[in-house]
Amino acid sequence: MVQPDDLSQLGRDARPAASPDEAVLETVPYRRGEGAPAIVRFTCPEFTSLCPVTGQPDFAHLVIDYAPDERLVESKSLKLFLTSFRNHGAFHEDCTVAVGRRIVEATKPLWLRIGGYWYPRGGIPIDVFWQTGPAPEGVYLPDQGVPPYRGRG
Repeated sequence: MVQPDDLSQLGRDARPAASPDEAVLETVPYRRGEGAPAIVRFTCPEFTSLCPVTGQPDFAHLVIDYAPDERLVESKSLKLFLTSFRNHGAFHEDCTVAVGRRIVEATKPLWLRIGGYWYPRGGIPIDVFWQTGPAPEGVYLPDQGVPPYRGRG
């Protein structure tokens, strides 16, 4: 069983890191059962980063689906990690893929996909998708549920 002492953020006063590179993304053990793997979904409808050119805020709706193997993402650390992008300047594509890669690095899942549905600036929404490969056979994989942009929300 995971004890709170094993985690540095859960159950403690923890502030977002100054940057995604400094953020701690914690994991907890997971015992996968028999049969098709579970799919875990995190939805972040208020993801924020900064345009690396203008410094203006950019907003996205992130949907992260993954099939854990032996480690789960601890959700408070994920929230703090995602919040660390608020003062981080990077393009939409870089932010979306960086989130996905960091979760893969931390958890080593069987599979992961991320959809970054960015709200428009200059009249053009940008949607970014990244995944580690084909989804595992036999999993229930729902649609990410974010419609094409029409005043998203």
